[in-house]
Amino acid sequence: MTGRRKGSKVVRVVRKSSHMGDHHSGSWKVAYADFMTAMMAFFLVMWITGMESNVKELIQGYFNNPIGFKRAYSTGTSPVAHEGPALSPGSARIVLLSRDAERRRMEMVIERIERRLAEANFPGSMPGKIEMVVARDGLRIELMETDQDETFFTIGSAELRPAALRALELIAAEIANLPNDIIIEGHTDGRRYGTDAYTNWELSVDRANAARRALASMGLGEDRVVEVRGYADKQLRVPHDALDPRNRRVSLLLRFRDGSSASVVDRAVTD
Repeated sequence: MTGRRKGSKVVRVVRKSSHMGDHHSGSWKVAYADFMTAMMAFFLVMWITGMESNVKELIQGYFNNPIGFKRAYSTGTSPVAHEGPALSPGSARIVLLSRDAERRRMEMVIERIERRLAEANFPGSMPGKIEMVVARDGLRIELMETDQDETFFTIGSAELRPAALRALELIAAEIANLPNDIIIEGHTDGRRYGTDAYTNWELSVDRANAARRALASMGLGEDRVVEVRGYADKQLRVPHDALDPRNRRVSLLLRFRDGSSASVVDRAVTD
């Protein structure tokens, strides 16, 4: 015989159904996050497709090999310079990618110029008198004297000699293919020329202007030259010997196209 034991307590279990439980679960948050991710991806795709083709190639190159890119600039001074506001890490990386591509193009131009110079029949001896290097600011090409001969300029004169004209002709043929602005700089040694009315300042500017006119006559667009500078003997190549012939030189600087600061980009990339 079954039945309830006398004095025993009855426990009632009441189950309440809730129709609001689903609204307080986290499943909708996952779906919303997926939606926002998809929208962000769509925005990025639209933004990248609106860029110039070379920028898209740079971004693709970074994502294809970000580790190799980081190693390339992990030591030493970054080759970029910036005068504007601080860059975000993402912007800094894009600037570095752009700078890296420019450096590669400039290095190829150096190789082609060296090949042209080696094949050219120059009047007089030329070894060591044309120096080309991709420096912090861009591609720098210097035509300098290395002995007491007057290869490019007569001492105290701004008239270009045949070797200078021939060298500039070969250089112009290659740098014409680069879009970079050009700055032309003239330098003298510490020897005093002329009178008080015509000093090393005038001589250095006249030499830079002579190079500018020669490049223009050789087909280099006049709008490419954005500055002509004369430094007299204030930026000596050989500071301990003001009379060293190497201080007499003309420099062509093809500036990097972006305007970012090395210290700013270095700081942004490492943040």
